[in-house]
Amino acid sequence: MNALSMRIVRSICALALMGLSVNAAMAQTATSRIVSAANTFLSTLDQKQRESVLFAFDDEKQRARWSNFPTTFVPRAGVSLKELNPAQRSAALALVSSALSPRGFEKVQQIMEADEVLKISEGNNPLFGKDLYYISILGTPSEKDPWMLQFGGHHLALNITIVGKHGVLTPSLTAAQPALYTANGKTVRPLGQENDKAFALLNVLDEIQRKQAILNYRVADLVLGPGQDGKTIQPEGLKASVMNKQQRVMLLDLISEWAGIVHESAAAARIAEIKAGLDETWFAWSGPTTVSPGRNGASYYRIQGPNLVIEYAPQSRGGGDPSMHVHTIYRDPTNDYGRRFTTK
Repeated sequence: MNALSMRIVRSICALALMGLSVNAAMAQTATSRIVSAANTFLSTLDQKQRESVLFAFDDEKQRARWSNFPTTFVPRAGVSLKELNPAQRSAALALVSSALSPRGFEKVQQIMEADEVLKISEGNNPLFGKDLYYISILGTPSEKDPWMLQFGGHHLALNITIVGKHGVLTPSLTAAQPALYTANGKTVRPLGQENDKAFALLNVLDEIQRKQAILNYRVADLVLGPGQDGKTIQPEGLKASVMNKQQRVMLLDLISEWAGIVHESAAAARIAEIKAGLDETWFAWSGPTTVSPGRNGASYYRIQGPNLVIEYAPQSRGGGDPSMHVHTIYRDPTNDYGRRFTTK
């Protein structure tokens, strides 16, 4: 190798190392930001509120205390937004926002607003409303040691485990009822992209692929939803290894609707991990294969890979319009609650 070639190789190596350093710095900056927001929130609380919010990191009962049901049916621990004054509430939401991407936080706000719409539509039903979302912290906010942020209520459960540069969002539940509503003269669909991108992927499959992807039985609700920690299901449907390049890109883009909820540096690492296992990722569909533009469909689908389970499940029980009531779950069987980074 001549001198010029050596210089080129050294430059490439230097740039690669620089890229790794930048990514690590970005991740650490994100962690620092979240820890700062957590401490700011805690500083606004009185002693009784702090005792309500803080739990031991190894409190397994609290870790699993999340659900799609209203808080009256499944009580949450921590402190609710209703119990906080305006400054405390602002600090609480700033903490949640710091751990999420802008689009992720927007999705959370839209889910909460949907619950407010539901409350009003049912005559100010006290079971619902955007005040009934709870925040809790397991462990001590730290840039090095593991801790966890929980935020949720009806149709929302965010479990964010932070271990140094790592930010793990699984398991988390995002849902919406109504899944389509009007706010400030605009139509809002909190889970609209999850629906539209899935139908778009289904529509680019050829006839053989569609036959593989579409299950011969109906799935009515989440299989691995709340209370199903540690359980597994057999992959089925269409394997990504037989998809073409465009289809694989569309599948990864669909997955990003969940993986991209967490803040950008953690999301980038998560997408890279999922992409590495894409050949072993499956896409399964149950229900109608058509949908009206701008509307949600009534179809269940599942994406399952080596370190991924996503389910999208419109709710048909009770006789209502399933497209207006949607549950979704996002899991990593290999790392739910950040176990891979916290278990020695």
